[in-house]
Amino acid sequence: MDTSEICDILTRIGNLLEIQGENVFKIRAYHKAAENLAASGEDINLIFAQGRLREMPGIGPAIADKISELLTTGKLEFLEKLEAEVPPSLLEVIKIPGIGPKKAAMFWKEAKITTVLELENAARAGKLRTLPGMGEKSEAKLLENLALYRTLSARMTLAEASRQGARWLEWLRQQPGVTHAEIAGSLRRWRDTVGDLDLVASTDQPTFLVNQFILHPKVVTILSQGENKASVALSSGVKIQLWIQPDESFGALLQYATGSKYHNVALREIARQRGYSLNERGLTSEEGVLLACSDEETVYHKLSLPWIPPELREDRGEIKAAQEDRLPLLVNVSDQRAELHTHSTWSDGVESIASIAKLAISRGLKLLAITDHSGGLGVAGGLSITRLLQQREEIHALRREVGDRLVLLQGAEVEIRPDGSLDYPDEILAELDIVIASLHYSLSQPREVITSRLLNAIRNPHVDIIGHPSGRLLPRRAGADLDYEQILEAAREHHTGLEINASPYRLDLTDIYARRAGEMGIPLAVNTDAHSPADFDQAVYGYSVARRAWLTASQVINTWQPDQIVEWLKTRVRPS
Repeated sequence: MDTSEICDILTRIGNLLEIQGENVFKIRAYHKAAENLAASGEDINLIFAQGRLREMPGIGPAIADKISELLTTGKLEFLEKLEAEVPPSLLEVIKIPGIGPKKAAMFWKEAKITTVLELENAARAGKLRTLPGMGEKSEAKLLENLALYRTLSARMTLAEASRQGARWLEWLRQQPGVTHAEIAGSLRRWRDTVGDLDLVASTDQPTFLVNQFILHPKVVTILSQGENKASVALSSGVKIQLWIQPDESFGALLQYATGSKYHNVALREIARQRGYSLNERGLTSEEGVLLACSDEETVYHKLSLPWIPPELREDRGEIKAAQEDRLPLLVNVSDQRAELHTHSTWSDGVESIASIAKLAISRGLKLLAITDHSGGLGVAGGLSITRLLQQREEIHALRREVGDRLVLLQGAEVEIRPDGSLDYPDEILAELDIVIASLHYSLSQPREVITSRLLNAIRNPHVDIIGHPSGRLLPRRAGADLDYEQILEAAREHHTGLEINASPYRLDLTDIYARRAGEMGIPLAVNTDAHSPADFDQAVYGYSVARRAWLTASQVINTWQPDQIVEWLKTRVRPS
């Protein structure tokens, strides 16, 4: 078993326990263990062989023993027992937007519904409306969400796609005769979710490479096979397409396979106007002479364009901007100086404030905000006002210890209640260094109601940043139905920042609205929302959203100097 398979099993256990109604801390332990292992990027077999399982963040003795059992026997008695108690098909049911473990358990126990098909049939027959918490409207909404589920369920999170892509790229580069290999497609463009994986390679032995690819032990179905291209499906359901060209055409192939479709259509039109056709082999003149391009820069140069970063290749004005020399110098994760959204053991994080501060310093950060949950989010162990004040004493003491190596702020992620009020009173909010206000529940409220909740928070003078605005969870929960025009206008008027949450399960604000916010002059924060050390590595996903949003470093709060951030938090006036 590899790391991703172990992570999948741990996540599966966590979900089954949640449906069963197990203790929330036990459930979270399995989910965090899976997330930490995945984020580590390490080979689980090597970790096990070196006896380091219990040293990994979030992996205690019980989970370490279960991983050991899986790696040594290939099965897990605990999981088999759990699957005998809870129908595993319910794991697919909870992927439907709007259906959590509690509702899935209710369908199972009250109506003997255990599969997506059974649920759909019951909804269409009007048999759900009499169940607890259901009605005609919720039944109709469920049918809408089923359609959405079928669209979303075929896609991977960016993190999962990156892990799978990296493993296949490593395999590809080890094959005899391969001189160049890269990831292409929507993963290279850093789309927030990814359907199929696209790999490109150059070699003078294409037939041999295609055969090696289709005979890989993880391949269960050969979808197509040609001289320079093959497509397969894995046992996990993931589909991979491999494109092959000789070295001299590798740049043209990489550009073509990266896409997007509409970006490529626009490039082909420019090529046509210049008397060429453009495809994965390169530029071909009207006389049939091939101009092979060994790198992408040559493709764009021959079309009188500068190289365009993959994140921008969505036909959203990037070609015109390139023609007019207006492409932005995009922000990069290496520009990060601050992390403004983290959770410690005071709420639902796994590390102490001192450990998080030490980690921030080791990563070269200059400012760190501790923003544990407010008391209203009980499931996350939110802080009462008394505990918030106790935490302040610990942070004050730690400030003296870290000195000028790190600016340490006390903040809070404050829950926006269903009625639009905030968990803490204004006098408490005023004492915090930074306030992030977020939605976590009652996300299915009507558009005008839930938009009003966010507007109330934006207009509060003590709220600095709105966290993960829609509350979506990729790839299965679409998030709140918000009026973004109202939200963006209010954020601009009240100088309130908006967060791009870097968790690959959120990536919220989306690139579309982040770009609009940037154009309106609204400061954006790229935050990891870290609950464990491994979560700090997720910053790259948040910065990929910022890049797709055409943002420069000056538009992202986390890249500013610490004194500029502190001044902004006091005045909400952007530094010049």
